[in-house]
Amino acid sequence: MSESLIDKLKELGFNTYEAKVYLALLKHHPATGYEISKDSGVPQARAYDTLKALESSNVVVAIGGKPVTYMPISPDELLDRWERSFKGSIGYLREALPNLADETVEPVINMRGEDSIFKHVAEMIRNARQSIFVELWEVDARRLAQPLQDAVARGVDVKVVGYEDCCIAGVEVYQHSAIEHSVMNGRWLILAADGQEGLVSTVGSGDRPPQAVVTRNPGIVLVIKELVIHNIFLLEVERSLLPEIERLYGRNMLMLRRKIMGADFGVGVH
Repeated sequence: MSESLIDKLKELGFNTYEAKVYLALLKHHPATGYEISKDSGVPQARAYDTLKALESSNVVVAIGGKPVTYMPISPDELLDRWERSFKGSIGYLREALPNLADETVEPVINMRGEDSIFKHVAEMIRNARQSIFVELWEVDARRLAQPLQDAVARGVDVKVVGYEDCCIAGVEVYQHSAIEHSVMNGRWLILAADGQEGLVSTVGSGDRPPQAVVTRNPGIVLVIKELVIHNIFLLEVERSLLPEIERLYGRNMLMLRRKIMGADFGVGVH
């Protein structure tokens, strides 16, 4: 008896005994419970229980007499019935599950390892269809340049806040003022894709191993996206009013950074 046939029947709802009994009946029918047990390898007591279960679900038909014999429904009839049942269930679930999902809380997933992080970031970029908002450093931009350029080519709105003279051909980059990632305990990589998925990570050098959090939680994704947008707004204002800003706060707004984040905030000024 083919194990692959048994496995496929189990995938569609039969248990092991039901699959074996049905297949045995297809080969030899009508058949008694004893004959079915012998042909299928199912213990005789279990064969009778299984036949009753299959009869209740209209998969086999009992023929009166002594002894009682059994006939299977045809494979076409069985498969057509399952197909109608599955289509109906899938149609119902397509309508019902999204309503249930609206009430659930999307998890925040922790991720470790630079390769795993960049693999997921590249996948997020490849899957984006509308917008990408990202902050990254020049060394990481080289690694993600091609996926970002491909996104632009398929019409995705890509906005990049770049650090350390970050430049990606064909991609709009808003250059941030100089900050040494060595004093920030690693480079950060921030990404929001389509307003549906967000990632915040630290990669590269630093005392801690590369790690990231990834989520589809709408509230958190919104914060990540707005953080990048907020930085873009400030960079545009800074570019337009640079002389006045440097007069008030110093180059790279060093005095303002220290005022807000503390005197020991380390910032490298080129």
